[in-house]
Amino acid sequence: MAGSATAERGARQQESSGPPLVRRWGPRRLRVIIILVVAALLLGAGGVWVLYGSQWLRVDHVSVSGTDVLTPREVRAAAAVPLGSPLVTVDTAAIEARLRRELPRIDEVEAVRSWPDGIGLKVTERKPVLLVRKGSKFIEVDDEGVRFATVSRAPKNVPFLELALPTSGSATAGLRRFGEDRLVREAVKAAGDLPAAVARRTRALKVRSYDGISLELAGGRTVDWGSAENGALKARTLTALMKAAPTARHFDVSAPTAPASSGS
Repeated sequence: MAGSATAERGARQQESSGPPLVRRWGPRRLRVIIILVVAALLLGAGGVWVLYGSQWLRVDHVSVSGTDVLTPREVRAAAAVPLGSPLVTVDTAAIEARLRRELPRIDEVEAVRSWPDGIGLKVTERKPVLLVRKGSKFIEVDDEGVRFATVSRAPKNVPFLELALPTSGSATAGLRRFGEDRLVREAVKAAGDLPAAVARRTRALKVRSYDGISLELAGGRTVDWGSAENGALKARTLTALMKAAPTARHFDVSAPTAPASSGS
C-alpha cells in the first residue's frame, strides 16, 4: 500500500510539472501574439492611409528661395509641382530636372519636401561673367562658358566678349585646332582670373586666338593678356605693374615673368 501511494504521488508530481504549464500559458501567449500582429497591421494600414489617402499630407503650396533675375512665379510655373497630390509621391528629382531644362538661367536647384503640405525650391542662378552682342540684344555667358540667356538690357559691370577670329590666312589653323567654343572658354577663364579692381574697369575682352586675349579698360587703357594660362601669376603681375606705372596706357603680361608697360 505504501509503495502504491508513493507511486501515485510521483505520478501527480510528474503531471504537475512541464507539460501542464505549457497548456496553461500557451493559449495566452498565442492571444498576445495575435493581438500584437493585428495591431501592427492596423498601424501599418493607418500609416499608409495617412500618407497616401488622407487630405492631411497633400501638396498645398510651393515656396521658392534664392531667385535674383527670375521671379518665384516663373520658377513655380516651370516646376509644375502637382498640387493636391500626396506629398510622399512627389518626384523631387523630376522637378529639379524640369527646372534646369525649362530655365537655363538656373545653375543649381534643390526640391525638398516641407512637411506636412509643402514643396520648397532652393534656386541658385547662373551669373554672367561675359556678354556677347547679338543684334540689339546680349547673350549672357557664365563662368563655365555656358551661354544661358539672351537679354535686351546689358547687366552692369559685365565686360563684352569680342571674338575677332581670323577668317583667312595661317591664323585660321589655330581656330580649326581649338574651335570657337574652346576659345570662348579660354576667355571666360581669363575673365575669372582678373584682379577685382581690373575686372571692374574692364569694358571688353577681345579674343583673336588661343594666346591672343586682350583687355580694353575704362579710359582707353589696354592689356595684352596672352593665353589664359598662368592667370593667377598674370593677375599679380598686372596689379604690381599698374602700381609701378600708374600713368601707363598699355600693359603687357602675356609673358608674366617679363612684363612691360608703355604710354602715358
